[in-house]
Amino acid sequence: MKLSIEEIRIKLSEKGLKVTPQRIAILDAIYKLGSHPTADNIIEFIRQSNPNIASGTVYKVLDTLIENKLVKRVTTDRDVMRYDGIMENHHHLYCSECDLIEDYVDEELDEVLKEYFRKKKFNGFKLEDIVVQIRGTFDKC
Repeated sequence: MKLSIEEIRIKLSEKGLKVTPQRIAILDAIYKLGSHPTADNIIEFIRQSNPNIASGTVYKVLDTLIENKLVKRVTTDRDVMRYDGIMENHHHLYCSECDLIEDYVDEELDEVLKEYFRKKKFNGFKLEDIVVQIRGTFDKC
């Protein structure tokens, strides 16, 4: 998913966040890098054009973006924290060999899962979201 800088500004403003160069750069990096980048991937990407950005700033901004539902955390089997800028409902295909994550959209699966969990009773628990991580290996690995 590619967004223009203006679209990123709008997303930040809609959440009531101050539009800063750091927030723009980090959100832009997540969208441009795709494939659910790590914080290190994001830092490396940003430092190509802004070598003085501090790692701590990147982590703080990532936390702010997560708190404001502009980005999601995705954890892999290797306990590596990755970041996903797509907030619409989707699942993940995870390659256990190369650690690659690809988005997987399946409305039929979403309906089956929603219906299944509608029938289940979770005492004292409110279901908010269902995210499936499908593990396997890609042919390209």
